[in-house]
Amino acid sequence: MVLDTNTLLTIFAGGMVVAILLGVHTEWKVYRLLKGKSGKSLEEVIIRNASDIEKFRKFRKELEVYLESVEKRLCKSVRGIGTVRFNPFKGTGEGGNQSFATAFLDEKENGVILSTLYTRERVGIYAKPLKNGKSEYELTEEEKHALREAKEKLRS
Repeated sequence: MVLDTNTLLTIFAGGMVVAILLGVHTEWKVYRLLKGKSGKSLEEVIIRNASDIEKFRKFRKELEVYLESVEKRLCKSVRGIGTVRFNPFKGTGEGGNQSFATAFLDEKENGVILSTLYTRERVGIYAKPLKNGKSEYELTEEEKHALREAKEKLRS
């Protein structure tokens, strides 16, 4: 295929028109970007934005450190509590369910079970430490029930 001079000139002229239109379009976009502003004020805006971005990065880093410390403290806080009221003297029926067992657990199931035995003459208070959801001391049925309730609340 042979191209004559007229065809080549037409292609060249069309290319020039497209290049001129792209240049005018670019000039128009730059004009709109800088309209009413000097190059100096645009530079100030860019510097201010860069400074703001750096401040946000510093704030984010501080926030991450803070959230890590909150997470560590939260792991050690009481998250599951279970309480069971009972009457240790079931035969008499007097006094009602004044005794109780309450289990306090953190996220790792460490904590304590507090129990009371209520009688007319006195109130006994007992504490049994918990490690990984178990106690080295024998637990009563009421204490086991309170521990189960606390574990269920941890999972929910």
